[in-house]
Amino acid sequence: MLIHKEKIKSDFKGTIIDIETIGNFSNFPDSRRYKEIVPVIFGFINNEELTIFCAKEKDSIETLKKQILDTLKNLEKPFYTFNSVFEKGVLFHHLGNEIEFKHELNKEKYESKLSAVRDLKISNYDDPFNDTGKLCMQAWLNGKVKEAIAHNRSCLLKEKDILLKRGFRKPDELNLVKLK
Repeated sequence: MLIHKEKIKSDFKGTIIDIETIGNFSNFPDSRRYKEIVPVIFGFINNEELTIFCAKEKDSIETLKKQILDTLKNLEKPFYTFNSVFEKGVLFHHLGNEIEFKHELNKEKYESKLSAVRDLKISNYDDPFNDTGKLCMQAWLNGKVKEAIAHNRSCLLKEKDILLKRGFRKPDELNLVKLK
């Protein structure tokens, strides 16, 4: 597993979480929609640091999942994310428990991060994929993990700026359904 850390000074309480994934959506109207989507990168930023854990290959995904569970226990709440339904659904199906995101950073359910970044005049932070997550997934699958980490880093910094520039809203609901 690769780990990227850097010191950050910011002015918000809690932790912003962003994941990068591989896999495809399933055809369900509830959390089972995310059951085939697997986290390969887990990043977070708070008022002191930015940290990213990245599975190097498919064989290290289980190690990443254990790292995510251990890390979540120690992160300052509340948790923020740009798309709580996605993060919550993926983490629920792959970690086995519900992660409570108290604050949503997108303005509405289907707002793209690219639109928010453009509207708020936020830096691209050297994102190699310009807010296109699918390109990050393809890069990771092709062994280009440094580019995938750079994308996650930029997402975290953009989400921090979104929070500081316009705040947050109440997250959308997701019906959590355990697999049988």
